[in-house]
Amino acid sequence: MRFLIILLIVILINLSFPVTGQAAPGVSANNAILIEQSTGRVLFEKNAHEQANIASITKIMTAIIAVESGKLDEYANATRNAIYTEGSSIYLEQGEKMKLEDLVYGLMLRSGNDAAVAIGEHVGGSLEGFVFMMNEKATWLGMTNTHFDNPHGLDSDTHYSSAYDMAILMKYAMENESFKKISGTVSYKSDNRSYSWQNKNKLLTQFYEYCTGGKTGYTRQTGRTLVSSAEKDGMELIAVTLDAPDDWRDHISMFEWGYENYKMESLTDEGPVKYKLNKDNRTMNGYVKEELSFPLAVNERDNISFKNFLLDYPDLEKEQVIGKTVFYVDDIPLTETTIYSVQLAKADNSFIQQVKSIFKKTLGMKSYD
Repeated sequence: MRFLIILLIVILINLSFPVTGQAAPGVSANNAILIEQSTGRVLFEKNAHEQANIASITKIMTAIIAVESGKLDEYANATRNAIYTEGSSIYLEQGEKMKLEDLVYGLMLRSGNDAAVAIGEHVGGSLEGFVFMMNEKATWLGMTNTHFDNPHGLDSDTHYSSAYDMAILMKYAMENESFKKISGTVSYKSDNRSYSWQNKNKLLTQFYEYCTGGKTGYTRQTGRTLVSSAEKDGMELIAVTLDAPDDWRDHISMFEWGYENYKMESLTDEGPVKYKLNKDNRTMNGYVKEELSFPLAVNERDNISFKNFLLDYPDLEKEQVIGKTVFYVDDIPLTETTIYSVQLAKADNSFIQQVKSIFKKTLGMKSYD
């Protein structure tokens, strides 16, 4: 009887105070992260900055460098060094010439280590030259817990990254339409082969209808690694897991949690805006060049505020940056947008844009001005 009373009390409490979001997803991975793609906002993380072995998700870096090289229509020669690379393979033959684009498909879909070496030698001039390019790119992207020794991901004491760094890399790579297409391809046939390559990413091919791409990885020492992307309800997410025995389920769990608890919200629209200056009661015209959307949790949406930081006396006859708007949630800086002089896009102004912009900035937000 006492148990039934307690149970009834718990039920009544839950009915009176409904939960607006689910608890953070449980994952099997030792390291994990979930980010929103367009903004890079971290939605969930677990040991995300810890250095770890990464196996074949290394090939995301190899692929994006190859795509950006402008050499996809060139033919690369499969050297002895390439064909004798251990591990997964697309079975290149020594002296075989294959279009670089095909090699990138073989790299991403079948995780060919021979393809990785062939790409590296062709694009970098040598394997060492290509690895140098990989590390330079990592530094430029701000991957501070990353060092590459090779283009394929076979284990090495000084070949490592972190879940966060790999998310940064995937975010960058998915902004490239060619990479995005390759990463999301289910099946591909090279002119050099009589059969098609099938993508090893089962999230894309079987398990998760919203998956848009990714890369698998595995070595006995490292365990299972996975980077994947998904899009649902206008929001694009990237998930990374390292050393994850149940990585398919981990990624689905993180994605569904993200879509359940976050929505993309428009903070400001493109168009002209009139700003009030408190110092001497003046107003200033400005222009926001693009719409700013940001992933917000349910409990954050009513707590967004903003503050404008403007030059005191900008020359509005010139095209220039005149300030910025910083958005806050519970007084914590969240994101910002740049304010330009209105002349930058006068030709695009319209009455509807002006009304829409003013409406968005005067409803539902507190201002510190």
